[in-house]
Order: sequence, then C-alpha cells, then structure tokens
Amino acid sequence: MNCGEPHETDCSEVLSEVWLFLDQECDQTRREALQTHLDECHPCLEQFGLEEHLKTLLARKCGGEHAPENLKQRIRATIVEIRTEPS
Repeated sequence: MNCGEPHETDCSEVLSEVWLFLDQECDQTRREALQTHLDECHPCLEQFGLEEHLKTLLARKCGGEHAPENLKQRIRATIVEIRTEPS
C-alpha cells in the first residue's frame, strides 16, 4: 500500500511493522518514526486502527496468553527473511 504522498517512512514499511508497534516490540527510535508516519498519513492510520481493534479482539477472545519467546524469535526471523528477499 502506498498513499501516494511523500513520507520519510514508506507506507508499506509502516504497515508491515504495525504489529511490532502495537506490541511495543520495536526500539524507541523506530516507534517514533512509525508514530510520525501514522500522524501524517490518514490511510495508514485507518489501517492501523483496524489492526489495533483486531489485536484487542484477539486478546479478549484468546485469554491474553503469550506466545513462547522462541516462537516469537522464529516468526521475527522469518519476517525479516521474507522482507529482504529480492522481489
């Protein structure tokens, strides 16, 4: 997704990291960059709102259980691998 407006951080990059933002799993510098983008970009903010509601619903319906740390690390590694693959 791209809103067509120039941003320091690309829309697709922000949306691919929205779960890290919601889970507060990114460092403060990255969090600030993502927040700045969301403050500036209405389409991304709308998408973020949908993701935020989904996260809240999942937490409520799934009892707030947390995934094991090794599972989180494997998922993050897979995401990084996929994002760095040539198109």
